[in-house]
Amino acid sequence: MGASKEALARAECPVGRAVNVVGDRWSLLIVRDVFDGICRFGELQRSLGLSRNILTERLRTLVAQGVLETRPASDGTAYHEYALTKKGTDLFAVVVALRQWGEDHLFTEGEQHSMLLEADGDRPVPRLELRDAKGRPISHRDAYVRKVPHER
Repeated sequence: MGASKEALARAECPVGRAVNVVGDRWSLLIVRDVFDGICRFGELQRSLGLSRNILTERLRTLVAQGVLETRPASDGTAYHEYALTKKGTDLFAVVVALRQWGEDHLFTEGEQHSMLLEADGDRPVPRLELRDAKGRPISHRDAYVRKVPHER
């Protein structure tokens, strides 16, 4: 049986805590859409094909966790929009990493898919690459996790 939301919220592992906030199937897709400029409830619902109650719950959680904030609509109407906070924009590399992983592993060769392009020049965004303190590429073989010692 998996860890409860409460246990993950207190987890010593940063991955566990992050998954607790954005690890369900919809939250990162909502964040992706807000990065793409989709910022109203109805637009998000149409884009994702998500039921009102699930979208409402995910948006409520993302706002409560400080990933999104609400603000008055930019067109002056009575509606409000969702905007990424600093915490939310810091997820950009995560979304790009998932995108690149999906491009590498979930499409057949030659199959069409959306592309992430640089706004200045329409060039494909370069591959993400982790580097060590000396600037050399690093893989999972070159790193380890130091567990927090348990007090008795």
